[in-house]
Amino acid sequence: ATVLVQKGTLKVGANIAAGANHGKVRAMSDDRGNRIKTAGPSTPVEILGLSGVPNAGEVFVSTATANEAKDFANTFVEDSKAKLMESNKFRISLDDLNSQIEAGELKELNLIIKADVQGSVEAVRQSLVKLSNEEVEVKVIHGGVGAINESDVILASASNAIIIGFNVKPDAQAEETAKTEGVDLRLYSVIYNAIDDIERAMKGMLEPVYEEKVIGHAEIRQIFKASGVGNIAGSYVLDGAMQRGCSARVTRDGEQIYEGPVASLKRFKDDVKEVKAGYECGLVFEKFNDIAEGDQVEAYMMVEVPR
Repeated sequence: ATVLVQKGTLKVGANIAAGANHGKVRAMSDDRGNRIKTAGPSTPVEILGLSGVPNAGEVFVSTATANEAKDFANTFVEDSKAKLMESNKFRISLDDLNSQIEAGELKELNLIIKADVQGSVEAVRQSLVKLSNEEVEVKVIHGGVGAINESDVILASASNAIIIGFNVKPDAQAEETAKTEGVDLRLYSVIYNAIDDIERAMKGMLEPVYEEKVIGHAEIRQIFKASGVGNIAGSYVLDGAMQRGCSARVTRDGEQIYEGPVASLKRFKDDVKEVKAGYECGLVFEKFNDIAEGDQVEAYMMVEVPR
């Protein structure tokens, strides 16, 4: 972080705190890039040692002990939470955003933005704030650089905010806390996708998200030829189940040779809805007949992700 010393003298090894971050000055350099050990008033210096990237304009202090620096940072976080606590505690998500706006329950949409660089934070902030309209004001209550951490999620929970991540991911603890607290966490790599999602949500037009769910595996053990149908893969279901309407990946010697819909699922000569592990079935792959004994089949379905 680049800091401007205003009072006193900053030394290498000093305990420091800036906003929600704290640490110890490990190294310090002046505006010419030269390593220095002390910096007096009106001196801009670049320091190394904070636990995270502070926001521009944060108050920076040097304390007598490491515990005091940590307490300063924790007090900043607690004060931020206290200021942002709201009387209504309903959890906000993009999916029910429009219904809450229409019911008059939501006048402000609080957002927390985390990005890989400060420039992106500002770009996303400015773009999203412009989406404010007569019914709801879009407010960015916190913006920062780096991975989404537990502090961000706790702040979002306390202030009833949605977290927008741009080219960053949540750490494991943050992801777990978000699930526990019911915090809506959205990740993007393109600014326009984030803008589009917020805009659609405010109009009640957000589209559902689907993800792949593997439902079972099978091994092809015999090939049957059928006129008008093509090759039928006589298969043994190893685990899970094969289901009508599923898609499949066929691999041979570890290399994928087909991915697409399962055209039909048979048990003996009958079309069936499902064949479970431990049973045999006949699989027909859509417009694909180049199958062989020993090929491995992985079946999957696209399911809607609950938001």
